[in-house]
Amino acid sequence: MSAPNVPDPSATHGAARPGGTARLDAEIRTLALPAFATLVAEPLLVIADSAIVGHISTEALAGLGVAASVIGLVIGLCIFLAYTTTASVARRLGAGDLRSALASGLDGISLALVVGVVLAVAISSLSPQIIGLYQAAPGVSSQAQTYLRVMAAGLPAVLVMLAATGVLRGLQDTRTPLAVALVMNLVNVALSLMLVFGLGWGIAGAATGSVLSQYAAAAVLAWTVLRGSRRHGLRWHPNPTGVLVVARSGAWLVVRTAGLQGCLLATTAVAARMPATAMAGHQILNSLWMLLVYAMDAVAIAAQAIVGRYLGAGDSATVRALLRRMLAWGVGIGVGSGVLLWAGASLYLPWFTPDAAVRSQVSQVLPVLALLTVVAGLVFVLDGVLIGAGDARYLAWASLINLVTYLPLAFAVAATGAGLGWLWLAYGGLTVSRLATLGLRARGTRWMRLGG
Repeated sequence: MSAPNVPDPSATHGAARPGGTARLDAEIRTLALPAFATLVAEPLLVIADSAIVGHISTEALAGLGVAASVIGLVIGLCIFLAYTTTASVARRLGAGDLRSALASGLDGISLALVVGVVLAVAISSLSPQIIGLYQAAPGVSSQAQTYLRVMAAGLPAVLVMLAATGVLRGLQDTRTPLAVALVMNLVNVALSLMLVFGLGWGIAGAATGSVLSQYAAAAVLAWTVLRGSRRHGLRWHPNPTGVLVVARSGAWLVVRTAGLQGCLLATTAVAARMPATAMAGHQILNSLWMLLVYAMDAVAIAAQAIVGRYLGAGDSATVRALLRRMLAWGVGIGVGSGVLLWAGASLYLPWFTPDAAVRSQVSQVLPVLALLTVVAGLVFVLDGVLIGAGDARYLAWASLINLVTYLPLAFAVAATGAGLGWLWLAYGGLTVSRLATLGLRARGTRWMRLGG
């Protein structure tokens, strides 16, 4: 793997000049298309595990759903490692300070490694207590604990992947993470199939395959960043001050993500109290939804990198033009994703489970998800633009407002026993709430902080 192709900072320093929608579209496309494959790597790992584990038993699939929500919560809370480094590196690159950009990226990787080790030890030790909070059936809980203990060991690798990918995105390089993601998924599927069906390891085999592929990917990404840094006279060494700066700058993003993850946690907790067929159906729906979310987030990732660079260069006019184009992209991707999700159900559902009752649960809810993707396409673009602008404080408060709005809806579903379809309709209310809070902010200019 070659070192990252670092752009010339002088090319973006100073006021960039808009060149029409064609140029903006080309710039978005250059970053968004490779970012798409990279972003879907994690949900594809979960989908691969879901498809494999679904052929072990319905209880195993339901247990995977519970454990995957815990892993998703942890990774979601740590997503600031990617977002903070992307925005910081891109802004400093746009301001012409490449060495500072690379140094901040190395500090992000250091923080990721420390946080990953601490979380791995804590979650592995407390897995029975964590799974017990879901109050799932004993058989489901047992499968969930097994999966969670193994997956916890991979957290240091996952967090290093996040930080290293953020550095590369900030340097306007989304191709390297793309190549790594493709190889990682192929390795994961091969290992999981061998361990689950070849060696008979069950759900632990699926988790082990994921962890091994994650460590291989993390090693390649970290080595790529380190090699590129050495080319510019920087070496990786412990820098407590720099690590603390990254941690402080990501604090508001942690709050923002905590609000979003609280909504996802509440959703899974409500589903876990439903019959095993409903929980298994929820796991399939959630896997599909996360795949679509990460696909739509590809434009948001491009927004983080491009908006951060142009704001660093002091060019607010191009930033406003980019916002309009990215919103158009978000709508188009949302509509296309929704159509594929609904129309292709008969093709992909048999891959998840042979249980007709589970497939029926999923089929009833798919129209709701298809409609949500249109709104979500706008939401993720707005989120990415504001993250790239460093508007983390507003995002944190908006996320808490969304959480307060959504929890009564989720709890009403639980109290009335309304079923899986109503739970996902309630989740649609959360998506609309996010659109309102983010759209209100984007209409103004207070989020446009210019300069490095």
